[in-house]
Amino acid sequence: MSKSSPFATFLIIGPTCFFLGMLFSLFPYDYNVLWAVPESREPYFNLLENHLKFLHASPPLIPRILNIVIGTGLLGFIVKLYKPSEANMLFDGASLVLYMIGVTVYIANIVKGLRVVSAGTYGQMELVEGETIPPPDPINGEMIGREDSLRVLAASNTILALVLVGVLVLQAGQWYAQRKEEAEIAEMDRIAAEKKNGSKKKQ
Repeated sequence: MSKSSPFATFLIIGPTCFFLGMLFSLFPYDYNVLWAVPESREPYFNLLENHLKFLHASPPLIPRILNIVIGTGLLGFIVKLYKPSEANMLFDGASLVLYMIGVTVYIANIVKGLRVVSAGTYGQMELVEGETIPPPDPINGEMIGREDSLRVLAASNTILALVLVGVLVLQAGQWYAQRKEEAEIAEMDRIAAEKKNGSKKKQ
């Protein structure tokens, strides 16, 4: 296993922890929306909706910083996967797959969900030039409402957090495997040196 670049690993772990911190700050909202007693959820829906509207109305600098952080993580993977060994492909390749799943969830669910919440167009599908049509629910023919949309957003945050934790676990596994390999090589070198010194003494 070739030794990976510590700086490239930092470029991956830094953004991953950054986004986990953001998701942790949303967890009090998400937890109550997803798992609170159904009869007591309405205040939490209102809190989450207001918070998401505030986030979506943040200055352009905020999404630009988020995009830079996402790009920093991708840069770390590019550096680590440049001329990789088979072992690096295993850990970093799997980490990259999880990272891209996280990016996909962010773009497809969270960003789109923020726009829907901010506009209040729950259960509507964008067509051409802002035209909308309410898609029927596949089960009972009703529109997907406000509560379902907010719960989907909360579930997307939870899924994204699990995916990012998976990235950290794989990076930690790579670090452990490298240290274990280095320790085994050092032990083999020590035994070889002792045998060599023993044969010299006999001569």
